[in-house]
Amino acid sequence: MMPRRSRWAGAALAASVLLSACGGGDSVRTHDITRLVPALAFSLEDDRGAKVSAQDYSGKVTLLLFGYTHCPDVCQTTLAELAQTLRASGAGSEDARVLFVTVDPARDSTAVMRAYAQAFGPRFVGLRGDAAALDALTRRYRVSYSLGKPDAQGQYEVNHSSAVFVFDRDGRARLLFTPKDAPDAMAQDLRRLMFGTAAAAG
Repeated sequence: MMPRRSRWAGAALAASVLLSACGGGDSVRTHDITRLVPALAFSLEDDRGAKVSAQDYSGKVTLLLFGYTHCPDVCQTTLAELAQTLRASGAGSEDARVLFVTVDPARDSTAVMRAYAQAFGPRFVGLRGDAAALDALTRRYRVSYSLGKPDAQGQYEVNHSSAVFVFDRDGRARLLFTPKDAPDAMAQDLRRLMFGTAAAAG
């Protein structure tokens, strides 16, 4: 698989930070991307080998992020923090799903993705696709990634963005989590989104 690059959602993040900063006490604590990012849409293979699309997760709050199982630190840390965030969100958060899309499908087989995702809990799902499907999805959300040149053992580095997109039960983009966001802030915003504890624009 040849290295691919696409654009990162920097403009959406910058705008969301401004929106968050302008709010009052009821504003989100992470980043509001309502109406700034496209709705959830994809066609991929899940970690059981089934073809899935966004419609399969309709009715659930869905968190979408990109990475790869050989990632030495960022992916594991992010997924562990999301698991902590979901636990802190309270009863009812079992309806949420975390969709982890590999940007390294050459090494991340279906079986590898399943073992990796399930290590973080039953609400985590590994997704993979061919180059065309992955490029379509990363273009849609302006996510960047690149594959380095293989070494003598065939190993290579992968660079990728670490943002987490959060979609409501209707598939609308609502929140963006970044590595700078604390788990308690993410949990509070997820509770608001899942349980309606704060007003939400649609």
